[in-house]
Amino acid sequence: MSLDTVVEDIREEARARAEEIREEADAEAEEIIAEAEADAERIRDQKLAEAEREIEREREQTLSSAKLEAKQERLSARRDVLEDVREDVETAIDELDGDRRHDLTETLLAATLAEFDDDQEVVVATREADIDLLEELVDGRDATVGEPVDCLGGVVGESDTSRVRVNNTFDSVLEDVWDDELKNLSERLFDQ
Repeated sequence: MSLDTVVEDIREEARARAEEIREEADAEAEEIIAEAEADAERIRDQKLAEAEREIEREREQTLSSAKLEAKQERLSARRDVLEDVREDVETAIDELDGDRRHDLTETLLAATLAEFDDDQEVVVATREADIDLLEELVDGRDATVGEPVDCLGGVVGESDTSRVRVNNTFDSVLEDVWDDELKNLSERLFDQ
């Protein structure tokens, strides 16, 4: 065997070993690339899922906020309608006249005076526009008409001896009825 042959055999062996190392490196590189691609796919899927969850969370939050805002606007609109109804009722009460005002005031005066003992000096009052009516109604009763009060009508009675004040104004009656019937009124107006 000549030296050239030995050198050639070593070269051949080196080439074969280099080829084997290259193939192993290529296989390892392909495995690393495959793992990296799998990791990248997994990370991409994970990030996509996170983004979808975030989008869904934000959508739910936006939807919830919109529903709350709509509910608040409905409640505000209902409150406005109820205030308008209340104002209309107060206007109708304020504009009562003739026999209807007379009868209602007389009923409230009787209820007011019934709250006091017979020996008490009772001062009754009403709104400025109803003073003459009240003076007519107290004629012959143990009561005197006092200074007008700010109300829609009706009667306020007071006695110094018992320190009792009875408020039978249209305002107080309306307030009681309003509080008692507000739920029913809302249901009728808004078909709940």
